[in-house]
Amino acid sequence: QVQLVESGGGLVQAGGSLRLSCAASGRTFNSYAMGWFRQAPGKERLFVASITWSGGSTNYADSVKGRFTISRDNTKNTVYLQMNSLKPEDTAVYYCAADPRGHGFGYPYEYDYWGQGTQVTVSS
Repeated sequence: QVQLVESGGGLVQAGGSLRLSCAASGRTFNSYAMGWFRQAPGKERLFVASITWSGGSTNYADSVKGRFTISRDNTKNTVYLQMNSLKPEDTAVYYCAADPRGHGFGYPYEYDYWGQGTQVTVSS
């Protein structure tokens, strides 16, 4: 069992930056791929980024490539999402998720554990 708690969301102006954190409990965190997803009001939950257990491979949605960076620190059981050059269309609730199979694909059904989400609002 893994519990995930996101933090770092907030209100920022367009062009600004935020860093989201996701703290995980459980001794098996180091073997899980981790992902970030986001969901805007009235829309489906969409893939943002993922990282394999070692951090050796990352994957990004086209909409955030070059602006967002996912990373993890297995000594701290934490995964991060550095978000730069934020745009109003990045406004959403951001969720981190854990994939015990370690694939790190972009499909929500691959992830067994989810955090409660953190709100990111980008003003124009």
